[in-house]
Amino acid sequence: MPFPAPSADKKILEEGAAFTPKFDAHGLIVCVTTEAATGEILMLAYMNALALEKTLETGVAHYWSRSRNELWRKGDTSGQVQKVIEMRVDCDQDAILLRVEAGGDGKACHTGRKSCFYRSVTLTPEGVSLEMT
Repeated sequence: MPFPAPSADKKILEEGAAFTPKFDAHGLIVCVTTEAATGEILMLAYMNALALEKTLETGVAHYWSRSRNELWRKGDTSGQVQKVIEMRVDCDQDAILLRVEAGGDGKACHTGRKSCFYRSVTLTPEGVSLEMT
Protein backbone atom coordinates (compact mmCIF):
# COMPACT_ATOMS: atom_id res chain seq x y z
CA MET A 1 0.00 0.00 0.00
CA PRO A 2 2.06 2.96 -1.15
CA PHE A 3 1.22 6.14 0.71
CA PRO A 4 0.57 9.28 -1.33
CA ALA A 5 3.01 12.16 -0.99
CA PRO A 6 1.99 14.87 1.47
CA SER A 7 0.28 17.85 -0.07
CA ALA A 8 2.31 21.02 -0.47
CA ASP A 9 -0.91 22.89 0.37
CA LYS A 10 -0.76 23.40 4.14
CA LYS A 11 -4.54 23.63 4.52
CA ILE A 12 -5.08 20.32 2.71
CA LEU A 13 -2.26 18.67 4.70
CA GLU A 14 -3.51 19.93 8.07
CA GLU A 15 -7.29 19.92 7.56
CA GLY A 16 -7.90 17.39 4.79
CA ALA A 17 -9.05 13.79 5.09
CA ALA A 18 -6.16 12.23 3.12
CA PHE A 19 -3.67 10.19 5.15
CA THR A 20 -0.33 11.22 3.68
CA PRO A 21 2.38 10.40 6.23
CA LYS A 22 5.54 12.46 5.89
CA PHE A 23 8.58 10.19 6.19
CA ASP A 24 11.99 11.74 6.88
CA ALA A 25 15.06 11.53 4.65
CA HIS A 26 15.74 8.01 5.99
CA GLY A 27 12.21 6.87 5.13
CA LEU A 28 11.09 6.90 8.77
CA ILE A 29 8.30 8.50 10.78
CA VAL A 30 8.36 8.83 14.57
CA CYS A 31 5.74 6.90 16.54
CA VAL A 32 4.73 7.55 20.15
CA THR A 33 2.95 4.59 21.73
CA THR A 34 0.66 4.94 24.74
CA GLU A 35 -1.40 2.54 26.82
CA ALA A 36 -5.02 2.96 25.73
CA ALA A 37 -6.51 2.42 29.19
CA THR A 38 -4.31 4.89 31.09
CA GLY A 39 -2.74 7.21 28.51
CA GLU A 40 0.71 6.38 29.90
CA ILE A 41 3.47 6.82 27.33
CA LEU A 42 5.05 3.42 26.79
CA MET A 43 7.65 4.05 24.12
CA LEU A 44 8.90 6.06 21.19
CA ALA A 45 9.91 4.18 18.06
CA TYR A 46 10.08 4.63 14.31
CA MET A 47 8.12 3.20 11.43
CA ASN A 48 8.98 2.94 7.78
CA ALA A 49 6.28 2.55 5.14
CA LEU A 50 6.27 -1.24 5.53
CA ALA A 51 5.88 -1.08 9.33
CA LEU A 52 3.05 1.42 8.97
CA GLU A 53 1.38 -0.73 6.32
CA LYS A 54 1.67 -3.90 8.46
CA THR A 55 0.30 -2.04 11.49
CA LEU A 56 -2.72 -0.86 9.50
CA GLU A 57 -3.29 -4.30 7.92
CA THR A 58 -2.97 -6.39 11.09
CA GLY A 59 -4.00 -4.08 13.91
CA VAL A 60 -0.76 -5.01 15.70
CA ALA A 61 2.08 -2.53 16.17
CA HIS A 62 5.05 -2.97 13.85
CA TYR A 63 8.13 -0.76 13.98
CA TRP A 64 11.41 -0.31 12.16
CA SER A 65 14.45 -1.14 14.26
CA ARG A 66 17.14 1.38 13.42
CA SER A 67 19.79 -0.58 15.34
CA ARG A 68 19.00 -3.91 13.66
CA ASN A 69 17.88 -2.36 10.37
CA GLU A 70 14.83 -4.62 10.19
CA LEU A 71 11.07 -4.76 10.55
CA TRP A 72 10.00 -5.50 14.12
CA ARG A 73 6.58 -6.76 15.20
CA LYS A 74 6.32 -5.78 18.86
CA GLY A 75 5.91 -8.87 21.00
CA ASP A 76 7.34 -11.54 18.69
CA THR A 77 10.03 -12.44 21.21
CA SER A 78 8.71 -10.84 24.41
CA GLY A 79 5.01 -11.71 24.17
CA GLN A 80 4.21 -8.04 24.66
CA VAL A 81 2.14 -7.77 21.47
CA GLN A 82 0.60 -4.33 21.10
CA LYS A 83 -2.97 -4.41 19.78
CA VAL A 84 -3.74 -1.06 18.18
CA ILE A 85 -6.88 0.55 19.57
CA GLU A 86 -6.44 3.87 17.78
CA MET A 87 -3.94 5.49 15.44
CA ARG A 88 -3.60 9.25 15.18
CA VAL A 89 -1.39 11.50 13.12
CA ASP A 90 -0.17 14.96 14.09
CA CYS A 91 -1.05 18.18 12.25
CA ASP A 92 1.65 18.01 9.57
CA GLN A 93 1.56 14.21 9.39
CA ASP A 94 5.17 13.62 10.41
CA ALA A 95 4.41 11.79 13.67
CA ILE A 96 2.14 8.88 14.57
CA LEU A 97 0.44 8.23 17.90
CA LEU A 98 -0.65 4.68 18.71
CA ARG A 99 -3.01 3.88 21.56
CA VAL A 100 -2.52 0.19 22.32
CA GLU A 101 -3.48 -2.68 24.58
CA ALA A 102 -0.20 -4.29 25.56
CA GLY A 103 -0.14 -8.08 25.81
CA GLY A 104 2.00 -10.32 27.93
CA ASP A 105 3.10 -8.60 31.11
CA GLY A 106 2.24 -5.19 29.61
CA LYS A 107 5.81 -3.96 29.66
CA ALA A 108 7.10 -2.14 26.62
CA CYS A 109 10.73 -1.34 27.44
CA HIS A 110 13.60 -3.70 26.64
CA THR A 111 14.91 -2.97 30.18
CA GLY A 112 11.93 -4.85 31.61
CA ARG A 113 10.00 -1.75 32.62
CA LYS A 114 6.46 -0.88 31.59
CA SER A 115 7.54 2.39 29.99
CA CYS A 116 10.78 3.48 28.38
CA PHE A 117 10.31 6.84 30.16
CA TYR A 118 11.33 5.75 33.67
CA ARG A 119 13.76 8.57 34.56
CA SER A 120 13.17 12.26 35.12
CA VAL A 121 15.67 14.94 34.18
CA THR A 122 16.51 17.13 37.18
CA LEU A 123 18.44 20.37 37.31
CA THR A 124 20.59 20.63 40.41
CA PRO A 125 23.26 23.14 41.48
CA GLU A 126 25.83 20.55 40.31
CA GLY A 127 24.25 20.19 36.88
CA VAL A 128 21.69 17.99 35.18
CA SER A 129 21.05 14.49 36.45
CA LEU A 130 18.63 11.64 36.01
CA GLU A 131 16.38 10.28 38.75
CA MET A 132 14.40 7.06 38.70
CA THR A 133 10.66 7.61 38.86
